[in-house]
Amino acid sequence: MSDRLEIGTADVRDAPERWEVLGATREFAGRIFTVRRDSVRMPNGDGTEIVHRDVVEHPGSVGILAVDADDRVLLLRQYRHACAAMLWEAPAGLRDVSGEPLHELAARELLEEAGYRAGRWDVLVDVLPSSGMSDEQVRIFLARDLAEVPADQIDFERVHEEADMPVVWVPLDEAVRKVLAGELRNMIAVTGILAAQAARAGGYGDLRPVEAPEG
Repeated sequence: MSDRLEIGTADVRDAPERWEVLGATREFAGRIFTVRRDSVRMPNGDGTEIVHRDVVEHPGSVGILAVDADDRVLLLRQYRHACAAMLWEAPAGLRDVSGEPLHELAARELLEEAGYRAGRWDVLVDVLPSSGMSDEQVRIFLARDLAEVPADQIDFERVHEEADMPVVWVPLDEAVRKVLAGELRNMIAVTGILAAQAARAGGYGDLRPVEAPEG
């Protein structure tokens, strides 16, 4: 007989938890993220087992899956040095302004990176992209009722990797096919596209408002 805990489907939801940390050291401090090393007491057994866990401290980010009236999704291409690749991505940005509401950050990123404003915003999905090593949280919004903004009305200068980011509109069904074929790999784009397909199948009726809490 199995000694595993029996869990019903209603109990399958993430929950906050923090095991005892006996000490922590700062291993690296970078421009965007830092790395700390925690000494964590394992609660199983007699509590004497202590393990070390490296944690990437990240400010978090938002992503935007913009869908137009023709059921197309907006993607832009950006060079990603760590991956040595040009990736097709959904607009996204770091949570780098203290206290800024996430949907306002998302609106700013959609305007600055793609040149669009949205008349309707919903929470599409929340993800922890690398929960085994990072505390980064990403909220992906669904943006609809889109209007293009003339470039001379956007007070933002794109530099570095953002200086040349072509924008394309891809039918949602085709974007799903590209995800499953491995042609699109950016986490926010992949998650957003598949979540948008699922949300569309339900008539977008299960989406949360932009003020919904994370976690």
